[in-house]
Amino acid sequence: MGNVMFSFCGCVGQSSVGVVERWGKFDRLAEPGCYGFNPTDGVYLVGKLSTRLHALEVRIDTKTKDNVFVQLLCSIQYRVVKENAQDAFYQLANPTEQIQSYVFHEIRAHVPRLSLDELFEQKGEVAQAVLLELAKVMGAYGYRMEHILVVDIIPDPTVRDAMTQINAAQKLQLASVYRGEAEKIMLVKKAEADAEAKYLGGVGVARQRQAITNGLRENILDFSYKVEGASSKDVMDLILLTQYFDTIRDVGNSSKNTTVFIPHGPGYVGEITEQIRKGRMEAVVPANVNA
Repeated sequence: MGNVMFSFCGCVGQSSVGVVERWGKFDRLAEPGCYGFNPTDGVYLVGKLSTRLHALEVRIDTKTKDNVFVQLLCSIQYRVVKENAQDAFYQLANPTEQIQSYVFHEIRAHVPRLSLDELFEQKGEVAQAVLLELAKVMGAYGYRMEHILVVDIIPDPTVRDAMTQINAAQKLQLASVYRGEAEKIMLVKKAEADAEAKYLGGVGVARQRQAITNGLRENILDFSYKVEGASSKDVMDLILLTQYFDTIRDVGNSSKNTTVFIPHGPGYVGEITEQIRKGRMEAVVPANVNA
């Protein structure tokens, strides 16, 4: 044992696998650890592969179905299958370039079938389709494709500006519709409020006239009962004339003018009474009918 000389030592790190050859031919895979090799046996550690998860970013320029040039940023996550490290080491000289080539091919096969809007909506489906095809190809070389993500979709700047303007116009149109609906609701509510106010005002006027009619009836009956020989017409004339002069007094008190001109003559009092009675009866009779 003491006569054996080791001319080469090799270490395989954690999450790695070593490739050992004997006389230039693959011999075995080496687990993590340190190894000593006897040159007389022709055994050497010729390489190491990491079994950790790798990430590769790829930018692809392509065109959609509606002739919009876009750039897709894809993130590919993959790893070496430990049991198939021999294939990964010997069959591919540059695995990243091989993966990029297949991603380019698959993306450019799927994206031209979709419009720009469909691409944004279905980017997950596109990534899944690329992952399935890539897994079939790279699996034969000892690689397992874990995930493919379409990280970003970047349209041509002119198209992006046009999309922004279209979106802004749609928002303004929607805002106009909402504003119009709000104004419509306000007008309807205002009209309903005016109608309700007029209705209530009419009800109030009708009740007022009914109350006046009832009051006049009670006054006439009471006066006729207390004053012998007084007819209902006499009492009515007296009440109406009193109300007329009360109204004139209120006008004089509330108006800024201090002088009120009233026609006057020997027979004018009777004429005023007749006019008041006629106007009052024309106003009260419809109110009684409506009531």
